[in-house]
Amino acid sequence: MRNFIGIQLDTTPHKEKIISALGGFIGIFCILTITQQFITETSAALVVASMGASAVLLFAVPHGPLSQPWPLIGGHVVSACIGVSIRMLIPDMVLAAAMAVGISIGVMYYLRCIHPPGGATALAAVVSGEDVYALGYLFVLTPVLLNALVIMLTAFLVNYPFKWRRYPAVLSVEPVLETAGAKCKHKDLGVIPHRDLEYALKSMKSFADISEEELALIYQKARQHNLAMHLSREDIKLGCYYIHGQSGGEGVVRRVIDESSDADSQDLLIYKVITGPERQTTATTTREEFARWARHEVVFDGEQWNIKT
Repeated sequence: MRNFIGIQLDTTPHKEKIISALGGFIGIFCILTITQQFITETSAALVVASMGASAVLLFAVPHGPLSQPWPLIGGHVVSACIGVSIRMLIPDMVLAAAMAVGISIGVMYYLRCIHPPGGATALAAVVSGEDVYALGYLFVLTPVLLNALVIMLTAFLVNYPFKWRRYPAVLSVEPVLETAGAKCKHKDLGVIPHRDLEYALKSMKSFADISEEELALIYQKARQHNLAMHLSREDIKLGCYYIHGQSGGEGVVRRVIDESSDADSQDLLIYKVITGPERQTTATTTREEFARWARHEVVFDGEQWNIKT
């Protein structure tokens, strides 16, 4: 049920949530103040509703593809133009509203400026009332374009002091290849070629709200963490026990029962499988390969295997 209704894992710290909420407050306060100079308070509330959705994107997910300057500006301006045009051509409000939103979605796709609040901007151009109609295409400039520029500037100023969430995303400072300790080398992290990332995103056959850079960063961080969990070759000692999984009886335990450090043998080890489906069997491998397999050195307390401290 949890997966069906879409409840996702929340790893966002409280600091991030507070910054996002504060940014949204400042952005909408500025926009409402400006918008009321051009249209009535009632119509302003309808127009600014789309900017409220933009605020969520710019301050909660400032590095998301949908939050970047071109989707923000292009999505609102293009949708506003379409909304005004459709309202002039189609007198029936219901039909005009539906067409404005539908056409805006299609055009944003082709112009690569998908910004969900743009649909609300197109809708507002049709249903907001006579004072908005009276503006004609001036509505595109004031308040729509002006509002988009104001909230973009607010996002830049609010997020800039925090280098990990600077807006736009190109300004963020993220140590993509920072090592996770002496045991983790840059060369071990692996690099996914651009063509492979592009293929992976295209293969989803629907819009993915993640950039190639974010996908690469997630992979690298996961790889980094995975490598940091392995032992180094110097940690592997004769007669000791090692586990691949977790302690408490899970995983496979191996014991190093012999070793050779001759140059011709490539530092080979002979190990015996202590637990698991292949228990009591022996095999030979290099010290390097064994270290990549091992997660922890363990000891047996008579009941279960525990990580050695």
